[in-house]
Amino acid sequence: MIRQPRVRIQSGDFDLSTEVAALRVDDPAVGAVASFIGTVRDRNLGTAGEVGTLELEHYPGMTEKAIEAMIDAAMMRFDIRAARVVHRVGLLLPCDQIVLVAVSSAHRGQAFQACEFLMDYLKTQAPFWKKESTPAGAHWVDARVADDAALARWGISASNA
Repeated sequence: MIRQPRVRIQSGDFDLSTEVAALRVDDPAVGAVASFIGTVRDRNLGTAGEVGTLELEHYPGMTEKAIEAMIDAAMMRFDIRAARVVHRVGLLLPCDQIVLVAVSSAHRGQAFQACEFLMDYLKTQAPFWKKESTPAGAHWVDARVADDAALARWGISASNA
C-alpha cells in the first residue's frame, strides 16, 4: 500500500472526493470522515465585492513541516485514524477553494473535533502570508484576534493578532 502524503501545498485546485478516498483507502476501521473546505471570499471585514484576488505565499519545506507537527498534535489529542491538509498558494479568485482539512476516525465526534482543531491551528500557526487586491490597492492581511481565540479554546496560546 502506497501512503499518500498528509500535507500538500500546491497552486492547483483539489478534489474533495479524491482526497477523501485517499484518506480512507484500505482502512476498514474508518467509520467517519469530517472535512472542511475554505474558499476565497469577495469581502473582508464585511465589505462586499471588494476583494478581487487573494495571493498566498509560504516558505516551502517550513510550511509542510509546521502542518505535519499540527497533524501530529491532533493525532495525540484525538482518537483519529488519519488526517490530510491540502493548502493552495499563488493567485486565487473569489469562490476558489483555498484549503482542505480532512480527518478520518472510527467515530464522528473525534473526526469533527480533530478537523476543527486542525483548522483553528492552521489559521494561526501555519506560515502563510495573504495579500488581498481591492479597488483601493493591494495589502497584506493581518492575523485576527478571533483566530487566536479559537485556538485558545484548545488550550494553545497564539500571539499573532
